[in-house]
Amino acid sequence: MAKIRVGRVGEQIKKELSHIIQTELKDPRIGFITVTGVEVTGDLSQAKVYLSVLGSDEQKEETLNALARGKGFIRSELGKRVRLRHTPELLFKFDSSIEYGSHIEALLEQINRGNSPS
Repeated sequence: MAKIRVGRVGEQIKKELSHIIQTELKDPRIGFITVTGVEVTGDLSQAKVYLSVLGSDEQKEETLNALARGKGFIRSELGKRVRLRHTPELLFKFDSSIEYGSHIEALLEQINRGNSPS
């Protein structure tokens, strides 16, 4: 039963964080971010937030630094929106699965073009 609650809380945190980052943060260093997932520990003390950022590696690092600086504001806003006794500590990480998937797709397309009859 606890796993179901942790999953629901994770999905709610994902939804609220996405909204907070897109509308509330005014930092110009933050580029186009997509919150791809949230993993919450069983005791709801920590939440790993997986992000996909569009841009170069330098822009990704700047975005991560900007999010780290705004972590207190993001956490307080999250606490106002999600009714929990303690707001989880946020850990931001990059999710490279989208980039990896597009790389694999490009490789498959290249293979198909090489094997197509002319």
